[in-house]
Amino acid sequence: MADEQKFPNQADISQILPGVKHTIAVASGKGGVGKSTVAVNLAVALVKEGFRVGLIDADIYGPSIPMMLGVNEKPKVMRVGDKSMLLPLVKYGLKLISIGFLVEEKDAIVWRGPMASSALKQFITDVNWGVLDYLIYDMPPGTGDIQLTLVQTIPLSGSVIVTTPQDISLSDARKGANMFTKVNVPVLGIIENMSYYTNPDGSKEYIFGKGGGEKLSAELGINFLGDISLNTNIRIAGDEGKPIVLKEPESEQAKQFMDIAHNLDEYMKKLGENASQKPKIDISL
Repeated sequence: MADEQKFPNQADISQILPGVKHTIAVASGKGGVGKSTVAVNLAVALVKEGFRVGLIDADIYGPSIPMMLGVNEKPKVMRVGDKSMLLPLVKYGLKLISIGFLVEEKDAIVWRGPMASSALKQFITDVNWGVLDYLIYDMPPGTGDIQLTLVQTIPLSGSVIVTTPQDISLSDARKGANMFTKVNVPVLGIIENMSYYTNPDGSKEYIFGKGGGEKLSAELGINFLGDISLNTNIRIAGDEGKPIVLKEPESEQAKQFMDIAHNLDEYMKKLGENASQKPKIDISL
């Protein structure tokens, strides 16, 4: 029998990322469910709530954070003792790192798994994140090398699974949740994206099915953090580099993201991990 896989203990976070309180992976079992859109808006919503937040684009092969946040700069390098470290870029009060900041926009990342895993490790250990309440990881879809590298490298406070209501998405979301459970990472909750479309007359059309995320949460015995309706403006905001939470703060979708951020933080408090005081942060850049 193979040796049992060893994973970092949650208490080790202060050694690996001193100053970072909560580390949360935003994941999905399959692509196309809007995981990156959720990760970006969730991170910005937490900033709006007053938290100090960082965002790692862990999708090495398909980085989307640069476009969704309208950033195309390269991070600077600083010396910390005898070590060179990257300084994360900052947009809307959010600290960011992505492989997309280090390569040309049109270049394809043609790397084998170990190279991608090594890059992710550097984003965790060779970036000067400073003091953060939340460090969010926008994960690639699936349950492969990158996910395993993450849980082997950095103790996670937990994971959040993004799904859409249809059965095929729920099936893959279930696999994603089970993967984190097997490696002793708590699944903090399910977020259902593209839940419904609101017609001009105000009625709701459940294009991909109804209530799948809530049913999966009940089945797995985990939280349902909230749902997000299907709306073209979410896509437009992402393409323009200003998340809908900021672009249209009074919209139904922005309020849904804010509710999810609030629900996540409240659950973290219930887990006994006290939230730090919320400093006022200027997100108008």
